[in-house]
Amino acid sequence: MTSEHRYRLTTTWTGNLGGGTTGYRDYDRAVTVEVDGKPVLLGSADRPFRGDPTRWNPEDLLLAALSQCHLLSYLHACVTRGVVVTDYVDEASAVMEVQGNGGAFREAVLRPQVTVREVSMVDEAIAAHHDAHEWCFIANSVNFEVRVEPVVTAAG
Repeated sequence: MTSEHRYRLTTTWTGNLGGGTTGYRDYDRAVTVEVDGKPVLLGSADRPFRGDPTRWNPEDLLLAALSQCHLLSYLHACVTRGVVVTDYVDEASAVMEVQGNGGAFREAVLRPQVTVREVSMVDEAIAAHHDAHEWCFIANSVNFEVRVEPVVTAAG
C-alpha cells in the first residue's frame, strides 16, 4: 500500500542590506522558514560561508532531520518489539566535503545512547535500531552513508 504525503513551507531571504546582491560581501545570508502553525525558524548559511552562527543552517537541519527521524522510527520499532525506552540522546555528526562552489555530505553518524527499562530488553532494543534505520524516511532519501552506532543500557 502506497500513500503520498505532501509538505509545504515558505523560505524568505531577509538579508538584503540595501544593495541586494551587488557583491559576495554585500548581503546577509539571513532567511526565515515558515510552516503554518509552527514557530518561525531563523536560518542562515554556515559560518564559513559568511553566515550567522547563531542561526540554523541547511547542514544543521539535514543532520537534525536524520537524527530526529531515526529517533522517532526507533521509538516505534521498540513499541512493536515490546521494548520500553526510558531515555534517548543522540550525539550525531556528519562530514561534508566542499569542492569549488559545490559539495556534498560524505557521511553521517548517529550515536544514540538509549536506556531501556529492563536488562532483558537490551538485545531487542539493539535490533530495533536496524528497523528504525530501514524505516527512516530521511535516511532513505539521502545519497550518502548514514551509520548508526547505538549504545543500549538498562535502567537500574
